Amino acid sequence: MIDFAFPWALLLLPLPLLVHFLVRPQRQEVKALRSPFFLKLAESAGVQPRAGSVVLSRGRLQMLLAALIWGLVVLALARPERVGEPIEIEKSARDVVLAIDISGSMDEHDMSSADGERLQRLEVVKRVVGKFIEEREGDRIALVVFGSRAFIQSPFTEDLATVRALMDEVQVGMAGPHTVIGDAIGLSIRMFQASEIDQRLLIVLSDGADTGSRMTPINAAAIAGNNGVEIHTIAVGDPQANGDLRVDTKTLSEIANRTGGSSFLASDETGLTEVYDRIEELTPRTVETLSFRPREPLGHILLALAACLGFLGLAGTLLWANRRQAA
Repeated sequence: MIDFAFPWALLLLPLPLLVHFLVRPQRQEVKALRSPFFLKLAESAGVQPRAGSVVLSRGRLQMLLAALIWGLVVLALARPERVGEPIEIEKSARDVVLAIDISGSMDEHDMSSADGERLQRLEVVKRVVGKFIEEREGDRIALVVFGSRAFIQSPFTEDLATVRALMDEVQVGMAGPHTVIGDAIGLSIRMFQASEIDQRLLIVLSDGADTGSRMTPINAAAIAGNNGVEIHTIAVGDPQANGDLRVDTKTLSEIANRTGGSSFLASDETGLTEVYDRIEELTPRTVETLSFRPREPLGHILLALAACLGFLGLAGTLLWANRRQAA
């Protein structure tokens, strides 16, 4: 399909006719030399005198060629475009931050795999979270890791393979031995503030209690809720353990409640997988469908054709004039 980006230019098509009928032709008087022996001069020169005029005559072919060139120029000014078939692109309307605890306690080998093998907590988390990332096609994912400090492992991106690779590189203790859940939530909030997407989801996974955040997890959750961030928390570990090995399920549950999210407890790989599946059910992905038609400009082709016709017409006129003089 051919479309015109500036169809108003087509109003210029009748302009030459308007000029022809409304503008008077230029007339110029010149002095002439009258010779009583003009015929004898012509006879001596061997030429045959004919009637002439200072107005050059135009043939039908020249007029047709001029009209064709003008039409091509006007069509080029109207910016013709070849419009292709509509193409639809799905764009996610959700940003997801995964905040993963990598404190020293994540080195405990007390989680069971699907086949019953005892594995390190972080190793199980990598498996399940890695699969979760791979299934988020269309979402923008960011990865935050925290221990004694919170760090951005990956900013928001749709390159899920890169996020998965960065998740696989995480090791226990990289961010320190302690747990700063509040700081991790605060860092995630700052990341969301640069986002223009309305649906904002934060998933916090931890196996301990907050041990030194500059902002308490509850206050951080309240600020997150005011910024439209929905937090889901996942407790990994034993709520009945002592000291730093005890997961603070009460605080994690309160964090989720402050933002309208949910709190879960996972004790093995199967349970952790079910938790992430449940989170997907609670927060279905919103997708924006963008449709557009590719456009290919054609104006340059018309201008090139008009230029070629102009050169051919000029060459033909000069050739015809030379032959006439030679005759």
